[in-house]
Amino acid sequence: MNIEHVAINVADPVAMAKWYVAHLGMRVVRSVESQTFTHFLADETDRVVIEMYHHAAAGVPDYFAMNPLVLHIAFRTADMKAARERLLAAGATAVGDVAVTPAGDELAMLRDPWGVPLQLVRRARPLLD
Repeated sequence: MNIEHVAINVADPVAMAKWYVAHLGMRVVRSVESQTFTHFLADETDRVVIEMYHHAAAGVPDYFAMNPLVLHIAFRTADMKAARERLLAAGATAVGDVAVTPAGDELAMLRDPWGVPLQLVRRARPLLD
């Protein structure tokens, strides 16, 4: 089996989807323009899909209060400094500085404008080819 998508319940899926398209290189592959305002976003590889929706029957988590180590969406980047600066200029907020792991990976934690934790990753050696 393969994972088809990962879903998150958010307060404003329409605005959030637009921000992810504009600033993270994602594209909308399907959307529902009523009730839950569901948006399925694919990454540039067309291998990963995130579903964003607002479902009133389930509370929207307080992403700002959530420790980013509990949940985060990681994006691979070739240029950590440029990607981090660009996202901060677009309304993301920093959660600490860039860190380098013993394996040589660069990691930076941010929050999107809705508080969802985003991790930027520049791997010394890719997880997958």
